[in-house]
Amino acid sequence: MALRHAVLAALLDGEFSGYELAKSFDIGVANFWHASPQQLYTELAKLEKEGLVEGRQVVQEARPNKRLFQVTDAGRAELEAFAAAAVKPSVIRDDLLVKVQTADRIGTAPVIAQLEEREAAADAKIDLLGRVLRKMRGDLGEEEFLLRGDAIGGYLTCLRGIAFEQGHRDWCRRSAAVLREREGLTTRADEH
Repeated sequence: MALRHAVLAALLDGEFSGYELAKSFDIGVANFWHASPQQLYTELAKLEKEGLVEGRQVVQEARPNKRLFQVTDAGRAELEAFAAAAVKPSVIRDDLLVKVQTADRIGTAPVIAQLEEREAAADAKIDLLGRVLRKMRGDLGEEEFLLRGDAIGGYLTCLRGIAFEQGHRDWCRRSAAVLREREGLTTRADEH
């Protein structure tokens, strides 16, 4: 998947400025695709040049003018082709995993600290995504929303984000505990 598809997918919800798109990425899309605001602005310019989005200038009083973007028919066709294409298996590329793999050879203290930081970050993301889901559902229960609610795609991706973060948090917690326990055993063995 390219950033272009994530941007086009986010713009299906309506017309957004680059700033609004960046906020949308921070809350919903970031749980499956990360991009900096600068990357988003660059991608919007490319998509507009290719005719996949169109932008319009909005004059504002007492504020700088802004450009609003929306998906064109060609952009929708691009997303339809993307959605129909075969998916590649997911892969994990994470510096923390490399650090954990080396922990028993180079020392555990910094790795344990980073595992604990990631655990806390995962908890914060779980909380944020939970709030997003509650806002999306409104007064509906989850099962009713899943059957009848609007923006189900965004809801489902948030559910996946929560499941990912829960698994990541639990792995970090367990790995840190294992490394602490092994460190304690090593220290006690060295004392005897």
